Amino acid sequence: MRVFVLLMGFPGVGKLTIANELSALISAKVIDNHWFNNPIFRLLDDDGTTPLPKGISEYTGRIRQVVLDAIVAYSPPSTNFIFTQALTENDERSVRTFQQIVDASQQCEALMVPVRLLCDEEELVRRVSTPTRRDRLKSIDTRASRERSSKARVLKPSHPFILDLDVTSKTVEASAIAIRQHIVRVTVGDSGSPPTADAALLQ
Repeated sequence: MRVFVLLMGFPGVGKLTIANELSALISAKVIDNHWFNNPIFRLLDDDGTTPLPKGISEYTGRIRQVVLDAIVAYSPPSTNFIFTQALTENDERSVRTFQQIVDASQQCEALMVPVRLLCDEEELVRRVSTPTRRDRLKSIDTRASRERSSKARVLKPSHPFILDLDVTSKTVEASAIAIRQHIVRVTVGDSGSPPTADAALLQ
């Protein structure tokens, strides 16, 4: 059975870094949220701190859907995918994005594994301020990071295979291993209802 892993977390938590590490462990392709965002962001005078125009997510959402449609139509049945998204509770756009990926996983008959990457506020602010983030048009707004950390929560959808993972003090390698172990537990039926899958494919 193929696997769709969705790494959710605030900007700076390390979604892409962990995704790249995990991809080698489960033989998966990484689909970063900035694949969808950057074609639009590059059209703007985005400095990483100024709020983006209202309605911009409608455009990035269309790009996301096109990519997901292509995955459903053309990706080989054995291909695993890791998606990264900054999704928050009580946000309609986040719920729509989550459902887009769920729908694609169902059409591909893939095992969906949502992972919430959590991090303490101070560590999150430190990570957000890393200058190299701007190379990929990622936010470096530390004030917004503090406000988000204190007022918002990472989306927690109702899903039988969801994993909460605190990565504050975890290395990238340890985080990726923990996610892989969770996927293996799910495939052998130790979490939620056991899907039909061969855990050996992930070993």
